Amino acid sequence: MDRPRHFEDYEIGETRETSGRTITETDFVVHAGHTGDFFPHHMDAEFMAGSEFGGRIAHGTMVFAIGIGLTASEINPFAFSYGYDRLRFVRPVMIGDTIRTRLTTVRKEDDTKRPGSGRLIENVEVLNQRGDVVLACEHIHIVERGSATE
Repeated sequence: MDRPRHFEDYEIGETRETSGRTITETDFVVHAGHTGDFFPHHMDAEFMAGSEFGGRIAHGTMVFAIGIGLTASEINPFAFSYGYDRLRFVRPVMIGDTIRTRLTTVRKEDDTKRPGSGRLIENVEVLNQRGDVVLACEHIHIVERGSATE
């Protein structure tokens, strides 16, 4: 869904939450194939059975990719991603867990490189089905300045 918004249209503290997505065995296998990360932490149930986690844990990069992908339900043609900071894998995600993403606008800054735009920083929290934060980071957007949209 397109949602055109200029820099001035964002309010500090506004929040949105995505729908959920359940992590599957196929996700583990496909992600391992894409990345080459076949470490036993993700792929070997016997190896992980006696661990503190009690089973295989999802690749952090997979949780990040899926969690961020869930946010793409809203597209702003006046903005683009400038990257991510402060990425942390807070809790493990297992096969069968359902994750969703909560975004909160936390800061707005001038962009010295682009006077016609500003930097919008969102706090990103990927949550499991129990509401526990499993991944946290900041998403930086470059957003065009303009008159407030109606």
